[in-house]
Amino acid sequence: MSDLEGPAEGPAEGAARSPVTETDAERRRRRAQFLRELHEAKALRERVQPRRARAARMRQAMRMRTFRW
Repeated sequence: MSDLEGPAEGPAEGAARSPVTETDAERRRRRAQFLRELHEAKALRERVQPRRARAARMRQAMRMRTFRW
């Protein structure tokens, strides 16, 4: 059990322990990168699974039509 108690620092643990020194620009850059990758993944999924993607678009359109502002 002694090997499990050692300081196992992964990327998430190291980030959680360090003080918050991230600037707004860095946060926005990381968020923009994440959103680009998310958009790319959604586009890929639509190409790979066109029927499921079409059904998802139809459900979203129905949600938008029935939404009350």
